[in-house]
Formats: sequence, structure tokens, C-alpha cells
Amino acid sequence: MLIVKSIDITPARRRVSVVTLGCEKNTVDSEVLMGGLRHTGVELINDPERADIVILNTCGFIESAKRESIDSILEAVELKKNGIVREVYVAGCLSERYRSDLELEIPEVDGYFGTQDFENIIKTLVPDAALQDLKYDLLGERVLTTPKHFAYVKISEGCDNPCSFCAIPIMRGGHRSKSIDEIAFEAMMLATNGVKEIVLIAQDLTYYGLDLENKRMLSDLLRRLVQVNGIGWIRLMYAYPAKFPLDILDVIAGEEKIVKYLDIPVQHASTEVLKSMRRGITRRATEDLLETIRQKVPGIALRTTLITGYPNEGEAEFSELEEFVEQMRFDRLGVFIYSVEDGTTAVSLGDTVPREEKLRRQARLMELQREISFEKNQEKIGKKIRVLVEREEDSVYFGRTEADAPEVDAEIKLESAEPLSIGSFADAVVTAAEDFDLIGRVV
Repeated sequence: MLIVKSIDITPARRRVSVVTLGCEKNTVDSEVLMGGLRHTGVELINDPERADIVILNTCGFIESAKRESIDSILEAVELKKNGIVREVYVAGCLSERYRSDLELEIPEVDGYFGTQDFENIIKTLVPDAALQDLKYDLLGERVLTTPKHFAYVKISEGCDNPCSFCAIPIMRGGHRSKSIDEIAFEAMMLATNGVKEIVLIAQDLTYYGLDLENKRMLSDLLRRLVQVNGIGWIRLMYAYPAKFPLDILDVIAGEEKIVKYLDIPVQHASTEVLKSMRRGITRRATEDLLETIRQKVPGIALRTTLITGYPNEGEAEFSELEEFVEQMRFDRLGVFIYSVEDGTTAVSLGDTVPREEKLRRQARLMELQREISFEKNQEKIGKKIRVLVEREEDSVYFGRTEADAPEVDAEIKLESAEPLSIGSFADAVVTAAEDFDLIGRVV
């Protein structure tokens, strides 16, 4: 929450605070925007209450994210009403999708921008900005808001998949891949600035390249990125299961820099539900794919996300989903409850599962995963693992293994006889295990 208090703001100051809501894709967008703003000489401020201008990069993915975005807009507008900030701008997915409604309902905002309007935001804030070198600045000199040892690298924008529940194509448009040269240059610049781990993100990583050369090119991109000096880990997030490019598995298995980890959101297990979701895959094909991945990349950590409470998910379909979770034993798992999204094809199905039942099903799936995670963690006791040291608190270090993506997965608490450098790699032996987290000793 933004706490309103009186701050002296003089018109001469051009201090800007960018507030990011939503996913890692929004994080990258905000970092790119801040890179462009810094290029023009604007001073960037973390605290909205100390800024002249507040820019909110909003999320419109699900109902709870929309509410958070709207609440944040209203809080920023309240700062403006109290004379604490001079201008408020809103960008991102919510603004892209509901701009006309927002302009009508919250006219106090000075300007609304979509998901691809960042150059126009800069021109609005700094009308005389020299933008001829902005492309270089956005690629290589973006302002990282993550800890300096890891960064997200967005390899494409938009999505061409027809999922019935998802409004991303409405907000982000169709799939558009960056070039391999562009991504490799960005990774090189990040490594130069001390980044040790890059996390590849997109709405669908596996679609990469189809719009460039009419073929899936993720394996080509990975082979290029492992050549970037200074990068120790490369992590893959958001790999769509339908038409999965199996050639990337040999690259993951054979390249030490690519962590043995894959985020592959399956969303459901019931073939009937998957068909209604327009996922382009059956339960049997999903199981075969997961088995193939585990065979090709021994020891790989698989992460997935599920949706429960979809309109045609009855008790039988949910029981099938429970069975699937118990059978597949994912290393990491998250569960969303279904929410109706305007403009999607699932709207016509209604919202037939009561919210209380959705929450019950969500809790049940997470309890199953807690049990699975604890059992898997117990198997790691006594084993040596590589850890990326993340932070230190009261002389105790915390880090992540290759089985853990930043911000969404677990961590390991480290005992060390010697001081450790944040952002460095260390070898540790697992000495104890909790439901999700590990405890280890540096060796």
C-alpha cells in the first residue's frame, strides 16, 4: 500500500518512479522503460512518494491481478490529489485492454499507454528526448530491478496459442520473436554487468522462431547463448507442451550452462477439460511428453502450473487431476483458480464452479504437492549440489539450486565456515529438508 504523507515537490525536479505489477514479462518491460528514461537524464526513484511522476505498469491477467492494479492506480491518484506527486501515468496490460473504461472511471490519470507504448511514454515525459540511440540503451543498459546476479531475458512478445481461458493475445498481440543476434547481445551486456543467471521468458518459449524462419528455433538460440562468457546458468520458463520441440532436450542435457530445469505449464490433466481449454494436447500425450523429457534429461526438475475450477471441471475431472499430480510427481507446482476473462472463448461456458469449491480444490492440490515436495527433498539429504548464493541475513546465507527459479520456487539455507559472496556459486551438501526448502553446508 502507498502511505500518503506530505512531501515538498518542486516543478524543476524530474524524478520518476516506475511501479511494476504482474509477471516477469512486465518486470522486463519496466526495466526497458527505465533504461530509456535514464538515457534521457531522468532521475529514477524507487519510492513513489518521493517522485514527481509515477508510472504504473499494470497487469490484467486474472481478476485478482486486475484488482491489485486498479487499487494501485487509485493509491497513486490519491498521492496526486494530496500534492505529493505531480503526474500519474498508467501503462501495461490493464491499460491496453481497458483504456477507454479507465479513462472514463479514473480521469485523474494524466495518460494511459498500452503494452508497446514505452517510447511514447518517454516522449510524453521528456518531449525533447534524443531517442536515436534508445534501441541500444534498451537492450544493453536496461535498469535491472532484480538482484544483480540474475536477470530475465524476454525472447519474444505476444502469443499465437488459442487457449480458451487466456486474454494474453488480446493484450499482447500475436507472437513476435526477437532475433538470435539481438538476444545474444542482450545476454552479453547483462553478463558484462555481472549477471550470472539469465532466465529465458516468453508467453511460449517453444514457439520461438516460427515467425522468423518458419521453424522452431529455440535449440539454435540455446546453442548461441551458451557461448556467452560470464553466464553460469541459463533457465527456461513457460514452455508450451503442445508441439513441444524435442530437439531442445539434447541441448539441455548436453550443455552444462543450461540448468536441468523446465517450466512446462500443463494447466490440466483431463482430456475433456484440455479440449475445452483448446490446449491442443491430450492427457496421454502430456504424460508421454513428460516421460520423454525425464528420459532425455535425467534428473531434470519439472515445474508446472494448473488451473482448477474451470467451467467443465466436475468432480470426476478434478479427481483425474489429483491422480495426475500424484502420478507425475512434479518437482515444483503452482495452482491458479479459474476466473472469467472478457473476450476469451471460455466466457460462453459461464463460471459454474463456486469460488469456495475452487479454493478447496486449489488447497487440495497444493497439499498433495507439499507431500511430494517433502519426499523429494528427503531424497536429497547427503547429496552435493551447486548453489547460487542469493542473500545473507544475520550471518546466515540463502541460495537457490538449479531446481529453483528465482521468486517462484524454493531456496536452501546455507551454513558456511567462510564468508560467501552474494551472486557467486558454491557447492553444498544437503543436511536437512523441509516441505519445500532445504538446509545445507558449504563444502
